[in-house]
Amino acid sequence: MESVLLGAALLVTLVALVLVLRRPGAPGRAAAEMARARSEADEIRAKVERDAAAIVEEAEREARRIVARARTDVEEEGRSQREDLERREARLAEREQRLDDEMRRLEEWSGRLAGTKRELEARGEELAGAEEERRKVLERAAGLTAEQAKSELVAAIENQAKRESIPIVREIENAARAEGDKRARKIVTLAIQRVASEQTAESVVSVLHLPSDEMKGRIIGREGRNIRAFETTTGVNLIIDDTPEAVLLSCFDPVRREVGRLTLEKLVLDGRIHPQRIEEIYERSKSEVEQLCVRAGEDALVEVGIGDMHPELIALLGQLRYRTSYGQNVLKHLIESAHIAGIMASELGLPVESAKRCTLLHDIGKALTHEVEGSHALIGAEIARRYGEHEDVVHAIEAHHNEVEVRTVEAVLTQAADAISGSRPGARRESLEAYVKRLERLEEIARGRHEGVEKVFAMQAGREIRVMVKPDSVDDIQAQVIARDIAKQVEDELTYPGQIRVTVVRESRAIEFAR
Repeated sequence: MESVLLGAALLVTLVALVLVLRRPGAPGRAAAEMARARSEADEIRAKVERDAAAIVEEAEREARRIVARARTDVEEEGRSQREDLERREARLAEREQRLDDEMRRLEEWSGRLAGTKRELEARGEELAGAEEERRKVLERAAGLTAEQAKSELVAAIENQAKRESIPIVREIENAARAEGDKRARKIVTLAIQRVASEQTAESVVSVLHLPSDEMKGRIIGREGRNIRAFETTTGVNLIIDDTPEAVLLSCFDPVRREVGRLTLEKLVLDGRIHPQRIEEIYERSKSEVEQLCVRAGEDALVEVGIGDMHPELIALLGQLRYRTSYGQNVLKHLIESAHIAGIMASELGLPVESAKRCTLLHDIGKALTHEVEGSHALIGAEIARRYGEHEDVVHAIEAHHNEVEVRTVEAVLTQAADAISGSRPGARRESLEAYVKRLERLEEIARGRHEGVEKVFAMQAGREIRVMVKPDSVDDIQAQVIARDIAKQVEDELTYPGQIRVTVVRESRAIEFAR
């Protein structure tokens, strides 16, 4: 920078000198101007040198400050890192010391355990030898092998325990039954009296009345295209026979059957029946039935008196309006059962809303049994758990058919209310084939695997099994055991509404002839 300023000053001086020389009388003045220019140039050079020296000195001072500050920062950071490293080393040393102490303790315990194990093995060998010697002595004394003696001993103890326990169990049962029956009868009677609901049997087919028989031809369509399109779209079988002014709709899924019925009803009223129109009306009817299901679920909640519930559960609950069990409408059965459970819970001093909620949802799995594999109890429990129901509600659902062991009072109330609603006269019905098979299976269970059984009769529409036993082969205590075993086997192997009574009859007759 100094050289640049000096060059600029010299250039200015030369220019001034040239201008002076061109003027008149220039030689004399030129010398004076030259001298003055040199003087000014010297002053400028001196000033430039002073400024440059000052700048260099200031730059050196700033450089020294930067270096000092950087050195201070580096030293501070190094000191901090050293302190942190020292702390970590101290912690590691402490942890290593603890690990060493723990290792020594473990080695001591290992040594003790090894010694104890050797002692136990030695004692076990001694005991095994003594046991073998004692067994040989007993076998020589009794003339039996160990397995034979064990089997006879177990059989004898089992028979003795059964004989001794039956009178005690019977006495306890009689005492409990005397008090429990009185209390239970009062509660159940009150619940049944306060719940009076009509029940109508449901059918697996729907009948749609037509304005005239000419409409059947329009429903069938040219070469059957309309009926094929209807069955393909709705999944419902359309039965057109000689029945005047009526057609039948058949489908195992009641919801689908209702959608098909509404679709056909709208098509008949509209008069335009062709494949494209069938699809349009089907979508509209499907949406309408879904809305009806939601409304039915909400009405059920209001009728029972239950608060909020997940919308998906409400929709599934409403679908049960179109489902039946042994001819009984499932949604009406759930509402009736919920009222019964609420009354019983109130009489017992238990939470009423919880009992109603458990009972109202106990058959929710029947809405999906045709879509998901498994029993409706387990399916319903999984659905309730998925949509945030309390674990007590989930347990009551999965345990109401004893597929899971009952653990809560709500589950017991759910079972009782379900049985009361399903077993009252006229509530349910079943097909003739299923009825006959159930009676045959009841007699097979009672007849098999029980010695001394002479005759078996399934009576009172399958609600009682009467077993006739041989009096010479079966005593009174064994008769009680047989009745209990048959009842347990029926519970495990059959599904039935209500309860089945098992009666074992042991009759002795003495016959003589007077001649």
